[in-house]
Amino acid sequence: MATSRVRTPISVRLTSRTGAWVSLGLVLFIMVALFGAFGSAQAPASNDQAPKNSESARTSELMAKFPNADRQSVLVVATRDDGAKLSSEETATLEGLLRVLDTRTDAESTGPTVSEDGEAAVLIAPITVGETSTDTAAVIKALRADIADHAPTGMTLQVTGGPAFGADVAASFEGADFTLLLVTVLIVAILLIVTYRSPVLWLIPLVAVGLADGLAGRVTAAAGAAWDLQFDAGIISVLVFGAGTNYALLLISRYREELHSTEDHRQALSAAWRKTVPAILASNVTVVLALLTLVLAVIPGTHGLGISSAIGLLIALAGVLFLLPPLLAVCGRKVFWPFVPRPGETPRQGRAWRSIASGVVRRPIASLLAGTALLAVMMTGLFGTSVGLDQVEKFRVQSESATGLEILSDHFPAGEAQPIFIVSNTTEADEVLDAVGGVAGVVRAHPIGTTDDESLTKIMVTSEYAPSTDQSLDQITQLRDVVHEVPGSDAVVGGAVATDLDSRIGNLQDFWLVAPLVLAVSFLVLLVLLRSVLAPVLLLTVNLASAVAAIGAGAWLSRVLFGQHALDLQVPLLAFLFLVALGIDYTIFLVHRARAEAHLRGTREGMVEAVAHTGGVITSAGIVLAAVFAALGVLPLVTLGQLGLIVGVGVLVDTLVVRTVIVPAIFSLLGDRIWWPGKFVARQGELTHEPRERAVDTH
Repeated sequence: MATSRVRTPISVRLTSRTGAWVSLGLVLFIMVALFGAFGSAQAPASNDQAPKNSESARTSELMAKFPNADRQSVLVVATRDDGAKLSSEETATLEGLLRVLDTRTDAESTGPTVSEDGEAAVLIAPITVGETSTDTAAVIKALRADIADHAPTGMTLQVTGGPAFGADVAASFEGADFTLLLVTVLIVAILLIVTYRSPVLWLIPLVAVGLADGLAGRVTAAAGAAWDLQFDAGIISVLVFGAGTNYALLLISRYREELHSTEDHRQALSAAWRKTVPAILASNVTVVLALLTLVLAVIPGTHGLGISSAIGLLIALAGVLFLLPPLLAVCGRKVFWPFVPRPGETPRQGRAWRSIASGVVRRPIASLLAGTALLAVMMTGLFGTSVGLDQVEKFRVQSESATGLEILSDHFPAGEAQPIFIVSNTTEADEVLDAVGGVAGVVRAHPIGTTDDESLTKIMVTSEYAPSTDQSLDQITQLRDVVHEVPGSDAVVGGAVATDLDSRIGNLQDFWLVAPLVLAVSFLVLLVLLRSVLAPVLLLTVNLASAVAAIGAGAWLSRVLFGQHALDLQVPLLAFLFLVALGIDYTIFLVHRARAEAHLRGTREGMVEAVAHTGGVITSAGIVLAAVFAALGVLPLVTLGQLGLIVGVGVLVDTLVVRTVIVPAIFSLLGDRIWWPGKFVARQGELTHEPRERAVDTH
């Protein structure tokens, strides 16, 4: 005789008296095993700015074939403290410093070379750089210490140049990841305490998300090492904490609501898990798919961020869905102390949001105009916004190398600190030199070495234009045009300014490729979720407008508050990606619930009910996400600070204005027509064109 077996739902396995302990033990065992397996993984330390197939990247590869390719020059810039001209005695004293420099170099140092105005001098010291900037930092630190011991009285010496700049950047990041983690944890903890008004409950989601973040850091590092991915670990951590906390807020909010209707906290938690999983999964899948579009990017850091971020968010999802529920089940109802929800009590949450939503639905035109006017004002921040920072401007923390570069540019040809390099076949090197000499703005050009087989020649070009200005970028294009026309030279142009040009071109290409794909992914998710064409189009249009407005407002705030005249190259694309993808999250939370409520109450009243039930959790989630992204500002990289500012502003506006005012106003104006092409009419819980659906709560 056949026997039928009824499968126990996953939610019950995670929350039952025995299942919770078994699930908790199993999940922790898996996490500990993964921590052990990936604990020693380290992601590649490189941070290439230009596409791998760009001309500047090919130039760097060819330059590595030259003898002493690991030898680079640092510059010691000397000026008088009073700004006067250097005397002959002071110049002679500087010449004596060459012996000091030679103790730290592998080749003879040269100089001093005095500027035309006589107010500055520069010494050149070739050093052997390490595999990473951190390795080089030790050499630079020792060199600076020696110079400080022998610095002439009344003079200031600044060690600068490419290796010194990289070393200073690496030094500025020492301890930054720990600081970011500490600030992020404190922000999340404070906001969870305020949200739950409990001295205990905040610890549970923080433990779950914190463990997920730690594991995500190790797994993404292993993925980076295995697939040669470049990415910023700080962004991964912020995404995991932000998204993970949002998922936890959604689940715990529903759990608290279910506790008002049942004595069995395990049954309440099981029901909450079942009813929130669809929204959490839809949210996670949307962001993950949007991030995976970055695999098509040509900028290495952007390409690597897509895969690593997707991995991090999947781990955050697993942590919230499979670690948080058994933790809550084991702790029981008392974890909400002192405001423990009891059956029969009337929840206080939602009254204010219901009042706001009712007001918007009663005056939809005025509400829509007010919301769109705010977005329009924010968009005006785009006027006067430019994209692209030079090497010095990319870092918030001022350093000796940055100061030295500025002094060098004031007294020597502006391009002296960042020369242009050309690699050509040796047989045509003279013709290449002749061609380069005819380009406007070239101060000098001369060969500085050949490969061991003498097949290639390296040429150094000094420009009169300041690096990364429009003139210097145009000059790179002109140089490439003229050297490419020399028959048989196979000449390529590289260097810091050429890398900047290729980076700008690559980032622009990535934006126009990835941005439409992100919108397409978001549209398809909404299309499947809402089974409507008109609603996804309108919602995505509003989301797009909100993202553009946030970028405009963030750019304006960067200029006014921080004096940053331009956005960094990667900021527009990453900000657009996060704003659209994360904005769709909140759309899913709200509109999914609105559709379920519309079956019973009609579209307009259904939207009021949806805002009443989801307003609190969406606002809490938005504030947490905005604050976590703002924590990126503690890092010394301007890119991350600008990204955190824009996304933080955008999430707040999206939460408080778009989801609270604009979207309800649109739904109120269109009513049931919002679900076109379906004929969506509520009639005692029935649909006129399809069987009654089971309403899925999303709050």
